[in-house]
Amino acid sequence: MNTQFKKGLLDLCVLSILHHEDAYGYEIANKVMTYMEISEGSIYPLLRRFKKDEYVTSYLQESLEGPPRKYYKLTHKGQTIYKELLNEWHDFQSSINMLLKEG
Repeated sequence: MNTQFKKGLLDLCVLSILHHEDAYGYEIANKVMTYMEISEGSIYPLLRRFKKDEYVTSYLQESLEGPPRKYYKLTHKGQTIYKELLNEWHDFQSSINMLLKEG
């Protein structure tokens, strides 16, 4: 998949994961990597930007497997952005599907 195309979808994918549940960075990266090829390191700058833009908050939670993990939680603003991006994705997907059918 084209790198630029993936970058555009990565925001939506990460917001979707956090829409369904709070998660920590490595967990988010693994879920995304199940569906598209990305480097794990591309998730952390995105999460920092989301935090700066107030789309997410973070909190530490104890882990049985080592030090506490930083979990990310979608804020109200993040939920709004997620819904907007999801609607844009559906509109885009519908338009492209029509174009591909019509030729």
